[in-house]
Amino acid sequence: MRVGIDCRTILNPGYGEQAGIGHYTYFLIKNLLKVDKENEYVLFFDNLISKEAAEKLIEENKNASVKFFPFHLYKHYLPFWYSHILVAAAIGREKLDVYHSPAYSFPLMYSGKTVVTVHDLAIFKHPEWFPKKFVSQFFSTKISVPQSLKKANKIIAVSENTKKDIQEIFKIPGEKIKVIYEGVEKRIFPQRGEETCGVENQICEIDLKSKYGLRDDYILFLGTIEPRKNILALIKAFLDLAKSDKKIKQNYQLVIAGAKGWKYENIFAEINRTKKISKEIVKYIGYVPAKDKFSLIRFATCFVFPSFYEGFGLPVLEALSLGVPTITSNVSSLPEVAGEAAILINPNKIDEISKALKKVLADQNLRKELSKKGLAQAKKFSWEKCAKETIKVYESVL
Repeated sequence: MRVGIDCRTILNPGYGEQAGIGHYTYFLIKNLLKVDKENEYVLFFDNLISKEAAEKLIEENKNASVKFFPFHLYKHYLPFWYSHILVAAAIGREKLDVYHSPAYSFPLMYSGKTVVTVHDLAIFKHPEWFPKKFVSQFFSTKISVPQSLKKANKIIAVSENTKKDIQEIFKIPGEKIKVIYEGVEKRIFPQRGEETCGVENQICEIDLKSKYGLRDDYILFLGTIEPRKNILALIKAFLDLAKSDKKIKQNYQLVIAGAKGWKYENIFAEINRTKKISKEIVKYIGYVPAKDKFSLIRFATCFVFPSFYEGFGLPVLEALSLGVPTITSNVSSLPEVAGEAAILINPNKIDEISKALKKVLADQNLRKELSKKGLAQAKKFSWEKCAKETIKVYESVL
C-alpha cells in the first residue's frame, strides 16, 4: 500500500511544538513510521519548510519519502486553482493507493481514494467566538470542506463528540466516520526533590517558578487566550473563592498560560482589575515553549480547563498524564478524555467552578486520588494505538 499524507501543517517537525493539526500530523507520522515497515509513505510539504527539516521527520525509514508541492506562490494569486487543480495533479503523479488529509479537506479535483481527519468544528457551530475576518477567510472553504467530507472514502474523527458534530452539520452517515483518539506524549520525570536542572527538555521546580514569577502553589490554565476557553469565568470563580478564604488568597495564584488568540481584551481587563485585590494573584505568563510546558503543568496544584467546546481536549489529557488533579467542563469531547479521572463542571456556572476549586484545594486525599486516576486514564490514549487504527482505516478504503 502506498499512502500519501499532507504534512503542510507541520512547521517545525524537529520539535513537534505546533498545536492542533500540526501536532496531530507530527505524532501520527512518527508513529506510523515506527509501527509500519511494510507500507510506503509519501509525505507532502510546501516550501514553508526546508528539505533538510522535512527529511529529518522520516529519519532512517526507507519506506518513507518527501515530496514538495510545486509553484507554492500560486497559492496566493490563484488559491482555488493551486489548491484544487495543481496540488491534485502533483498527488496524482505519485500513484497512491490512498491519500490522507489531516486538515478537513483535500483537492476536489483529486480522484483517488481519500481519508480526511476532522478535529474541531467550533467555527461551524459558534462563529461568534471568532474574529469576523477569520470567519470570512475560513468560510471561503465552505465549499471544499463539505464537499471533501462527502467525497472522502473515510473520515477520521478525533472524538465521539466530533463524529456527532460531523453527522449533524454535514449530514454524513455514521458508518463512514471512524473515531480514533489522539495520543499524548510520554514524559518521564525524576521524582520531586531530585536534581532536574540541566536535563534536556526539563527545568527544575525552583528555576521554573523563578523564571515565570510563580508562587509556591498555583492553579494553572493553559490554552489559547480566546472566548471559548471560558477564562473569564475561571478568573471570577477563583476570585470569589479567594475573597471568602484568606488562606487561598494568601497561598494560591491563578496562572494563565498560552498564546494570545482573539477577542481577549475583556480577559486582560479582568486580570488587570485583580491587581486591586492582590498583586499577581492572577498572572498571565504568555506562550510557554514545549521545554517548559510539561514542567509547568506537573508542578501545578490543580489544572483547570473550563472550555465551552473542544474537538478533543489535549491539554486535559496532558495534565492527567502527569498526575495533576484536573477540573474541566462536562460538555463537548472533554468528558470522553477525562472519564472519571477529573472533576467535571458546567462551564456556564461560575459557582460550580469555584466549588470544585475549593474541594480540590482543601482535600489532599482527593488530590492524590485524582492524580492516581489521571495517570490510569491517560494510559488509554497513545499515539501508537492511534497510528495502528489509522492504518486499518487506510486498508478499509482499498
